[in-house]
Amino acid sequence: MIARWLPVAAWMALIFVGSTDSFSFGQTSRFLGPLLGWLFPGLSEPAVDLAIYAIRKAAHLTEYAVLAGLWWRALRRPVRRDPRPWTWRPAGLALLACALWAAADELHQSFTATRTGSAWDVLLDTTGAGIGLLLLWRLGARLRWW
Repeated sequence: MIARWLPVAAWMALIFVGSTDSFSFGQTSRFLGPLLGWLFPGLSEPAVDLAIYAIRKAAHLTEYAVLAGLWWRALRRPVRRDPRPWTWRPAGLALLACALWAAADELHQSFTATRTGSAWDVLLDTTGAGIGLLLLWRLGARLRWW
C-alpha cells in the first residue's frame, strides 16, 4: 500500500515546494534566461521572457499529467498484463484529486510574497491531468495493459 501512495505524496510535495517563492518567475528566470541566451544568442529580451513563460506553463501541464498518472496507479492498483478492462472511475477520481490539489496549490501561492493564485493555472493544471490520463489510456490500450 505504501508503495502505491508514497509516489503520490512525494510528487504532491514536490509541486507544493515548486509553489514557493524560490520557484517564482523572478527566481527561475535567473537561470532560464542565461540558458536561453546561450542556446539562442539572437533572442530578444521579450522573446526570452515569453519562452520562460511558455516553459513554466508547460511545466504545469507536465507536473499534473504525472500526478494524475500516479493517482490513477494508486487507485487502480494495476498488475502486469492486467486482465481488467480500463474503467473511467479511477481516472475520474484521479482527475478530481488533481483539480483539488491544483486549487489548493494556487491558494498556497496566494499567500507567498512573490506569487499569485490563478484560476487559469488551476484550469491549466487540470487540463494537464486530463491529458496525462488520456495518454495513459491510449498507451495502455496500445501496449495491451488491459
